[in-house]
Amino acid sequence: MTCEAPTISNSKQRDEWNGESGRRWLDRHETIDKQIAPFGHRAMDAAAIGPGQHILDIGCGCGETSFDLARRVGETGLVLGVDISTLLIEAAQRAVQQSSISNVRFEEADAQTYPFQRGSFDLAFSRFGIMFFEDPDFAFRNIHAALRPGGVLAFVAWLAPAENLFLSIPIGAAARYITLPAPAAPNAPGPFAFADIERVRGMLSRASFTRIKVDRVIEKVGGGSLDETTELLLQLGPLAGLLNTLDDQTRCPG
Repeated sequence: MTCEAPTISNSKQRDEWNGESGRRWLDRHETIDKQIAPFGHRAMDAAAIGPGQHILDIGCGCGETSFDLARRVGETGLVLGVDISTLLIEAAQRAVQQSSISNVRFEEADAQTYPFQRGSFDLAFSRFGIMFFEDPDFAFRNIHAALRPGGVLAFVAWLAPAENLFLSIPIGAAARYITLPAPAAPNAPGPFAFADIERVRGMLSRASFTRIKVDRVIEKVGGGSLDETTELLLQLGPLAGLLNTLDDQTRCPG
């Protein structure tokens, strides 16, 4: 079966993650990793990763998850980390050059459309990096084709804002002082694009994934101080783009 590639190839997300969002992430990726690493580890454990496996890490950022995966598959395994951001991939490539890990490599690629070798991976993995596709149906078909028969897709995505106090409380606080833009459409590419679990099940089924299992996890985001968490949300949360357009007096009244 062949599929015609979508006419839009994540151009908006590519611009964003090669611009201010990418630069802010790059400056703070170590703090971010401390905050969200447990979610990725939970998904890795559930995927039952074994020695010698070949893994595709989607939306790998600066490579933290790829290095974790590489340690799990051992020297006989291989991890390919891909991301749409040149800034983040270059950081990941510098990190691997400075490390002793030889079974991981990084490539700038849009997992929605990249022509991966068919049937070449045992696992496709993503930690909060898979919710930004312009055409998720096509993306999941492309990812499915890259997996070997019996291969597994394991990913972590945010729940809806109402269930996501880590992100929704700052929005509520800001709304007391500034006018917020209208919320994005529920299924628009972004942090909450996969909050509708039944929608995700449908997309995966249409892409020929079977035995779909969803674990709904509610737990605290930890690993950082209150100041670190506040700074993280101001710079990289849903408010970041808006707050960076405000003058200093509005941002920090009094």
